[in-house]
Amino acid sequence: MARTQAKGEKPLDWVGSSKKDFLGFPEKVKDEMGNALGLAQFGGKHPSAKPWKGLGPGVFELVEAHDGDAYRAVYTVHFKEVVYVLHAFQKKSPSGIRTARVDVELVERRLRAAQQDYEARYGKPTR
Repeated sequence: MARTQAKGEKPLDWVGSSKKDFLGFPEKVKDEMGNALGLAQFGGKHPSAKPWKGLGPGVFELVEAHDGDAYRAVYTVHFKEVVYVLHAFQKKSPSGIRTARVDVELVERRLRAAQQDYEARYGKPTR
């Protein structure tokens, strides 16, 4: 059964394996990121949400540290009627602070998939 949306709340859609991956995070990480995603659904931006570089405005990254590990979730508010979670992953980059190329490319592919999904469901361009 689908959850009823509150007034002003956009649905949260998960692209690819992002929901399964997110649900594998530690509870504390899921709670913090879940709060930030909830804020995005109502048009807000959590203080921990940082712009994801390279894909223009409206794509954000959440980063949570837990027990020495870094967890990330990338989402977009590019679209008028829905918030898409594009990727959720534990950062394991061998190149220090930089996000692994495979994760960057996955976010790019999933943003294109979200665009196609949005146009198919709503028949409208973004914003």
